Amino acid sequence: MKTFAFINQKGGVGKTTIAVNLARALSLKDYKVLLIDFDPQANAGSGLGVRVSKKESIYQAIVEGNCERFIKNPYPNLYLLPSSIDLVGLEVELVEYPKREFVLKSLIEKSTFQGIALKKFFDFIFIDSPPSLSLITVNILTACEGVIIPLQCEYYALEGLSLLVKTIRGIKKSLNPDLVLFGLVLTMYDKRNRLSHEVAEEAKKHFKWIIFETLIPRSVRVSEAPGFGKPLLDYDKNNKASLAFVKLADEFLKRVSSYNKPL
Repeated sequence: MKTFAFINQKGGVGKTTIAVNLARALSLKDYKVLLIDFDPQANAGSGLGVRVSKKESIYQAIVEGNCERFIKNPYPNLYLLPSSIDLVGLEVELVEYPKREFVLKSLIEKSTFQGIALKKFFDFIFIDSPPSLSLITVNILTACEGVIIPLQCEYYALEGLSLLVKTIRGIKKSLNPDLVLFGLVLTMYDKRNRLSHEVAEEAKKHFKWIIFETLIPRSVRVSEAPGFGKPLLDYDKNNKASLAFVKLADEFLKRVSSYNKPL
């Protein structure tokens, strides 16, 4: 498995944080990772210190049919296909597209980087998604092989998760038979908070088959790092959350290497 999406229709759950820092942790292990920002808010780009104009984003790449000249390389082994606010308009424009659910998948499959197909050049392709179940999200689910769901350890966290799982299974049945629910990551975990324990236990009870053992702890450093345009691993490598992301990367690689059946 090579292409993974980070999805949850609820905002503020840590999708971009998980995508950016897991990608960075893997890049530090010498894996080449492409992070595709398919969220109009463009937070993945700002979290990596990348500022782009509208003419340098994934929207323009879709218009041109190849993303090679738009890919940035902010850190060794870590590459970014940035987003922009123009992506908001794509939702409306996609209605007129033939095979509108496959626009992102087509871009990934047709694009090259340094003369090599994306899936051959990169070890992993991560896609950061907007907080919605929209046509853009459908494109993401059609383009990826594995879905990773970040779930914050807070009240209401589990509400709506069943709808997301149902959507994923619907896309698998109708548009992308290779799609699997690859993992669920618990974020914003506070061991001092009883509610965190309760949410974690509830999630383990219902999603034992996909949940990652690594918990991402709550830390103010996680919120600070994007303001400096850095992944947490570069902002404060010894922070407890940084160490958790390194552990999550190890668990991710182990799961990928041993993957042999639908999850």
